[in-house]
Amino acid sequence: MVIVVESGSTKSDWVVLSGEKEFRYETIGLNPYFHDAEAVEQAILENVQLCAHASKIERIFFYGAGCSSDYLNAIIEEGIQRVFLDAKISVDHDLTACAYATFTGKPAISCILGTGSNSCYYDGNSVSEVVPALGYILGDEGSGSYFGKRVLTDFLYKRLPKEINDKLVASGFTKDHIIDRVYREPHANVFLASLMPLITEFKHLDYVKNIAIEGFQAFVNNHVLCFPNAKDVEVHFVGSVSHFYQDELRLVCENTGIKIGNIIRRPIDGLVHYHTSHLINV
Repeated sequence: MVIVVESGSTKSDWVVLSGEKEFRYETIGLNPYFHDAEAVEQAILENVQLCAHASKIERIFFYGAGCSSDYLNAIIEEGIQRVFLDAKISVDHDLTACAYATFTGKPAISCILGTGSNSCYYDGNSVSEVVPALGYILGDEGSGSYFGKRVLTDFLYKRLPKEINDKLVASGFTKDHIIDRVYREPHANVFLASLMPLITEFKHLDYVKNIAIEGFQAFVNNHVLCFPNAKDVEVHFVGSVSHFYQDELRLVCENTGIKIGNIIRRPIDGLVHYHTSHLINV
């Protein structure tokens, strides 16, 4: 039996493959910047149904946010190995998962617009980057954490449309609450991105449409146009932000001369297909 995992900073999708059967499970997002091996182990153990397969699992392919070096990958690997004792484990970056999930047989640029944001180029053989992902403080343009940060900033500066401002007040948002969650508690990026459902309630407002366009333009400028052939190949997107705001994303790409390929909310399906077609016996 084989497991394919795609993990963002908010949640992880686990697919257990047994012959023609698939079993799907979910855990919290597992990011080695925020979780040590013990936390990874505990998160897996909390899903009893997933752990029931532990003794039968031979291979695990894990792709996650923050898994960008041997040192960081080892943290995730150790945590998984504590549960799946007999499995051979491969840990790789979520950008690789993005590239695999969107691959159509042609070289393309693949982008993540979820809790965070990033981009890569995949030619069918290797995944490459031009500029790094700088995280929710310095970067993550066009992501959930980026828009959450923008809305909270405007809330505190009293610049929000009344409808959104009143919704945040009714939901218990105060300056002290925001400062605690952003500066004193862990996983600020996830907290910021958690505002996306609330923001999307007001998607009809010009304010939301405008910040979406501004954020996507910043992403395209920094993470798509950095590739020399950006206007010659298709550009694919994965993640909930790209899915729910694809009208604004398409507008930005059209105005910039970018050809959009696939927009996929959850990359796990394409990732599983890629593995069963290309990598399952690697």
